[in-house]
Amino acid sequence: MSTDAVTHDEIATLISTRNNWGRWGSDDQRGAVNLVTPERTRAAAASVGAGTVMSLSRPFPKEPGPTNRKPANHYLMQEPRGAGGMASDYLGLNYHGLACTHIDALNHAWGEEGMWNGRQPEDVLRPAGALWAGIDAWSNGIVTRGVLLDVPRHRGVGYVTQDRPVHGRELHEICTAQGVEIQPGDAVVVHSGREEHDRHEEPWGTGTARPGLHASCLAFLRDTDCSVLVWDMLDMAPNGVDMDWAVHAALYAFGTALVDNAVLEPLADACAERGRYDFMFVAAPLPVAGGTGSPVNPLVIL
Repeated sequence: MSTDAVTHDEIATLISTRNNWGRWGSDDQRGAVNLVTPERTRAAAASVGAGTVMSLSRPFPKEPGPTNRKPANHYLMQEPRGAGGMASDYLGLNYHGLACTHIDALNHAWGEEGMWNGRQPEDVLRPAGALWAGIDAWSNGIVTRGVLLDVPRHRGVGYVTQDRPVHGRELHEICTAQGVEIQPGDAVVVHSGREEHDRHEEPWGTGTARPGLHASCLAFLRDTDCSVLVWDMLDMAPNGVDMDWAVHAALYAFGTALVDNAVLEPLADACAERGRYDFMFVAAPLPVAGGTGSPVNPLVIL
């Protein structure tokens, strides 16, 4: 188990020395999703008990609001068809941000040394789409075991606050307390209490401070070899380490898929009620060639 990296230099060293570049070959574009082997998918299917299916997605973000300053466009059209008719839709969405549940491709972010597997953004990003590590690399979907780590319930509070962010060492402690072990290829689902936060505070992400996961969680993600991070609160800001969106470094350093803005409160309640925190996890992004991500409706099967 790694100790927490809590300074800029420690985190930069972690990203540089423990990255997964070349682990699956210098031309790999799937990253840690390579760890979702047929064996891991079969194990996920075997974990299904009641067969209850739950969505982790927020509604399609058409309504403008404090966290949705670029609302999605949705136009419904009607056409006559003989004695009847047909309705169809046009959808337009800038899904990155704080309003839409989406999955980030490995080309979505980069650091000082470049993008996933060392590619440079100026060499692979084009207005018509990226030439490298697009969301279509995961066009077969991600079907694996998911494990919920319930931070508020572990702390005995309603939600994570700015003065007490989620650190990597705490995630290790929650695994022990819940009696779960993250296996390589698992989807780690971190519940921080965004829904409860919004019942008591201004909408999450709209103030000068944004509670969430500290950059020290990067070591936890690398230690566990997870394939996906699913979260409701994202990177905390400001984070005290002078590194914007620091946990997003998992994309280009470890090849970890990120599912942002998930709705996790119902799942957390269901897991607590049944006393079990693992389940089958399914994410099927749209296969947009060269896309930097995709809106997604992640599902869990309990």
